[in-house]
Amino acid sequence: MTPLVTTEWLAAELGKSDLRIIDATMLPADSGRNAKAEFEAAHIPGAVFVDIEELSDTSNPLPNMLPRPEKFASRMQALGLGDGSRIVVYDNSPFKSAARMWWMLDVFGAHDVAILDGGLAKWQAEGRSLESGKPVIRHRHFTIFEEPALVRNMAQMTENLKTKAEQVIDARSPARFAGTEPEPREGMRAGHIPGSRNLFYANLFNADGTWKQGDALRAEFDAAGVDLKKQTVATCGSGITAAVLAFGAAVLGEKKVAIYDGSWSEWGSSATAPVVTGAA
Repeated sequence: MTPLVTTEWLAAELGKSDLRIIDATMLPADSGRNAKAEFEAAHIPGAVFVDIEELSDTSNPLPNMLPRPEKFASRMQALGLGDGSRIVVYDNSPFKSAARMWWMLDVFGAHDVAILDGGLAKWQAEGRSLESGKPVIRHRHFTIFEEPALVRNMAQMTENLKTKAEQVIDARSPARFAGTEPEPREGMRAGHIPGSRNLFYANLFNADGTWKQGDALRAEFDAAGVDLKKQTVATCGSGITAAVLAFGAAVLGEKKVAIYDGSWSEWGSSATAPVVTGAA
């Protein structure tokens, strides 16, 4: 599969024995919505629901940190996601959270994974089939092969301030990056990592919610001063929208972009990590 698949393609593939579909919708805490309830009310036929917040290292005080490999494998097996599966991920989320699930699957060794362009909203708008209720799942074996090269920690990000070996791109809004808007989580300073560049994740989408592609997508990275031929690390608020930038690079066929998993939740709450403000 290509990294990005269309609703037409998915509709034609429904029911194939090796196809697995994941609803990875993650919603803001103040949205008044319930992602799991929405899934049970209406989802793409055959899909299973993944709670990204639960599929994390819940023992870590930082939000949405990668789970231990054993936990990830256990959850995937329980959802019928295993070796030999072609996996398509979608969401109905302002965070475009399917990208986070795509990235986690990549980190833990699933290599045939795509995102549904336009997500559930496009699928529904086209009047395509839906089902409700909880899916019937047959457990499958999921072999873990962890790829640590796709993950960065605070020590590595701090060292990079000296070496400047990797570009750092921040997926948060321009106001949060500049430090003119307060952070949504308490106890965090406003601003960004010194030397990082800002590419708001929402800029990678068209007005209808589909992904920009080709020259239009590349232009967003170019405008942010990001050279995807160089080693790149993405960051954001808590590691969710950073994955949008990583996926954008994958759509362009470029080098894999790593993610600083702690992101601003860790950096911005540190009393010692350097922070700068302003648009650059």
